[in-house]
Amino acid sequence: MAVLAPLFALLYSVPRLSRWLARPYCLLSALLSAAFLLVRKLPPLCHGLPTQREDGNPCDFDWREVEILMFLSAIVMMKNRRSMFLMTCKPPLYMGPEYIKYFSDKTIDEELERDKRVTWIVEFFANWSNDCQSFAPIYADLSLKYNCTGLNFGKVDVGRYTDVSTRYKVSTSPLTKQLPTLILFQGGKEVMRRPQIDKKGRAVSWTFSEENVIREFNLNELYQRAKKISKTGDSIPEEQSVAPVPTTVPDGESKKDK
Repeated sequence: MAVLAPLFALLYSVPRLSRWLARPYCLLSALLSAAFLLVRKLPPLCHGLPTQREDGNPCDFDWREVEILMFLSAIVMMKNRRSMFLMTCKPPLYMGPEYIKYFSDKTIDEELERDKRVTWIVEFFANWSNDCQSFAPIYADLSLKYNCTGLNFGKVDVGRYTDVSTRYKVSTSPLTKQLPTLILFQGGKEVMRRPQIDKKGRAVSWTFSEENVIREFNLNELYQRAKKISKTGDSIPEEQSVAPVPTTVPDGESKKDK
């Protein structure tokens, strides 16, 4: 376990490995770590090493080295707690019905600006977040109840599209507890968001329940107003309306991939 935990964390971070290796001190540290494991475990290199094991086997870790490795493993897991959580304790993805449009970093601004008479409620989420996974079925149920021509529901994965999190000021750090974040857009502009953010950049405690979302965002009023748009002369033109397409995802990805 002391050896496998750092290796798993390193393998999960393979996409970022090129930038990591570009730093000389990181590369040197990795080489020294690998050299220690090889020298200690690989005969005949290990035969001449001193050991404090009772059986006198120089090709295995003694109690002092095990303690050091366990300490280093704890540090690695704390630094990569999101990665370790995703590998070991990832909750099941919601696969039920929904009327939600999935945005990418290239489509979110375009959709919000396409027709400013359309009200959007957008969830900023990350797949590694347990709170986001718990809120997924609640948000899907709300989309089934309230989605209409003038009131649409959307989602964007800020864990994947980090520039979106920067653009809309949604921190992905677990310490800020800003995930998930719901933002109400009217006329292409942000009107309100939950949870609110304090002066230190941390989220004000707020429960993501169906009742709270309906009350805070006035969904009943928004729904009735959106329905009147389509019945009056100010109805949204067919070519500009955002039709509710269940479980659509950008760039040809399947919902399971999301």
